[in-house]
Amino acid sequence: MQRANRSAELMSVEEIVRIAKIAISLGISRVKLTGGEPLMRKDLPEIVSGVAAIKGLRDLSLTTNGLLLGGGMAKQLCECGLKRVNISLPSLNPETYHKLTGGKLEAALEGVKAAIEAGFCPVKLNTVVLKDVNVGDVPDLIDYAGKNNIVLQLIELDPVNVGDSYYKEHHRSLDEQEALLKEKAVSIEKRPFMHNRLIYHLPNATVEVVKPIENTDFCMHCTRLRVTSDGKLKPCLMRNDNLTDILTPIRQGANDEELKQLFVRANLLREPYNKSIQ
Repeated sequence: MQRANRSAELMSVEEIVRIAKIAISLGISRVKLTGGEPLMRKDLPEIVSGVAAIKGLRDLSLTTNGLLLGGGMAKQLCECGLKRVNISLPSLNPETYHKLTGGKLEAALEGVKAAIEAGFCPVKLNTVVLKDVNVGDVPDLIDYAGKNNIVLQLIELDPVNVGDSYYKEHHRSLDEQEALLKEKAVSIEKRPFMHNRLIYHLPNATVEVVKPIENTDFCMHCTRLRVTSDGKLKPCLMRNDNLTDILTPIRQGANDEELKQLFVRANLLREPYNKSIQ
């Protein structure tokens, strides 16, 4: 579930679960709950339980800042059927972390610890690398990931959904980081269904490199369909002009077959980035 806007009416647990059930009946087998921040919903355990119980589901994951995973929440979500988590962690420097997120690093690290103890596998850290902000923190993050047996994802800043000035000021290519990782790697793995993303297995850590998505390789291998928090099916991360409303039909009494056709229609609206060069 992806956030559309703050004023959007939240979908109910039942509506979210029903949309997931329709998707899974059409062959979708993996569901990721995102945001905004999904842990802001008090009924998240109910959502996880409902989606996890759907026959045919193979994987259920969560992307979060981790600040609310402590206090038993991680364990509860695991018991409800959540399989794995991605936790945003831009820095291990308290000042840098607060500058970028407004939160406290201590709470984020407590969330990481809670996720590990809950038994999620894998636990991944998402770090967007920003020029003149946290590039120097990468070695410490690699060391932290290795010591805690978790995966570090280094993410190159993408121009999608950020202003031009911010992108120009903070974009830093990951080519230099990849060259260093390649030198140290014991082995290198390629994820063919994730636009050939490379995973570097170092002697004491695993680092995955995530390049910008507005490229032909990403679009060629993309099989994802997103659902905004106000109930729109979104076939392309880089577009907002080809959404399909599924929530309104649900609230107007549409049956499952009618909802399946909305998924089919949304999928047909995919127009890959490489369409113009085919």
